[in-house]
Amino acid sequence: MILDTGSDVTWVQCAPCERCYHQLNPIFNPNSSSSYSPLSCDSPLCESLDQSQCSNGDNCLYQVEYGDGSFTVGDFVTETVTLGTDSVTGIAIGCGHNNQGLFTGAAGVLGLGGGSLSFTAQLNTTSFSYCLVDYGSESASTLEFDTPFPSNAVTAPLRFNPNYDTFYYVELVGIGVAGELLPIPESVFQLDHDGNGGFIVDSGTAVTMLQNEVYNLLRDAFKRETERLPAAEGVSILDTCYDLSTMTNVAVPIVSFHFPEGKVLELPAISYLIPVDSEGTFCFAFAPTNSTVSIIGNFQQQRTRVSFDLDNSLVGFSVDSC
Repeated sequence: MILDTGSDVTWVQCAPCERCYHQLNPIFNPNSSSSYSPLSCDSPLCESLDQSQCSNGDNCLYQVEYGDGSFTVGDFVTETVTLGTDSVTGIAIGCGHNNQGLFTGAAGVLGLGGGSLSFTAQLNTTSFSYCLVDYGSESASTLEFDTPFPSNAVTAPLRFNPNYDTFYYVELVGIGVAGELLPIPESVFQLDHDGNGGFIVDSGTAVTMLQNEVYNLLRDAFKRETERLPAAEGVSILDTCYDLSTMTNVAVPIVSFHFPEGKVLELPAISYLIPVDSEGTFCFAFAPTNSTVSIIGNFQQQRTRVSFDLDNSLVGFSVDSC
């Protein structure tokens, strides 16, 4: 399943499929489960959904749409979920019969957001962490609940937005390139009184998204430090790319996130200069957005254990601690 800190509803593809994308594992068949139980429309769990309606008498239907246009529609039910050897009963999940989008063969989405329907909220966990392996790796990413921060974690305050309780906002004070802070006012990354702006940690967004003016500063600083590398055409939303097909060793400047109290997270180069084809084209994995909200995306979290201490409102980043 896809680990998504930017959404709350957990769902899997379910038979019978009205429309399902191709997934690597067999599609879940509710008829094979003795603990599968549809929720009624007047249940508190159903009423907590952002989008729901009734079907087949009194059964709750859910619908979730994602920012990239992907969606899932189906029955909202409770199930028993087993983690290792521990089983948890009565977990609300979506049984998706109509699912389309960029889910890359996964069976569904594990919603790890901050809302009341998220998997973490339903487990009543006080902390969780995950470590995402490199894109294309044959190893599995890991997810842990109620475990302490690694000793080498770079920590930052975690903020919550009463208008959007799903999102985890991290207090960022700056971005650096090659050891130099970019001239960005701290206010650019902060939540305002109306709940706008801020910098969220979202494992379900592919690359880090920055407000246009911030992205331009970062991109231009990176390009100045890499002007000797042969340029290539941009790919999709990635406009800064290089042809490294003839090179065996490549040096790039360190990109860093700066948090309060002087704490600095230096990103591994593999998480921001990424291959986009088999011909040796690599692109700078940041992109601009017109939104006031900035996002630390999936690629910038790879090879890093990202830990959330919900009781103490802290997020920790531990590079190479997978």
